[in-house]
Amino acid sequence: MKNRAFAGFTLLELMVVVAIVGILAMVAVPSYQSSVIKGRRSAAQAQMVELSLREQQFLSTSRSYADKDTLEAAGYRLPSDVSPYYTYDVTTETSPPGFVITFTPVTTSPQKDDGALTLNQAGTRTPAAKW
Repeated sequence: MKNRAFAGFTLLELMVVVAIVGILAMVAVPSYQSSVIKGRRSAAQAQMVELSLREQQFLSTSRSYADKDTLEAAGYRLPSDVSPYYTYDVTTETSPPGFVITFTPVTTSPQKDDGALTLNQAGTRTPAAKW
């Protein structure tokens, strides 16, 4: 009687490997998606801080804050890593001078459930849990 050498995987071994890969994917994919959403939110927050700095510069030269139209006339545009996922608005107050920057997720983007982010002239950021 000759002993046959092991020449490959059995169907059972292959099924076990597929099951393990499936379980790992079930855990990894949602975690990855959550990380991507947080990364996009961080990019939007960085733009909000940049806009806030532009507003402070505008205040120092014009004694008022710039609204969205004024910022865009001066050449500001959302960068390509933010614009597909968020729209923005800047509202201003004249007395006392103030502004509120609001970034709202685009309803057709993966960020749609993320909620709006705001930042004002005093540095107040809402919602606090997202900052």
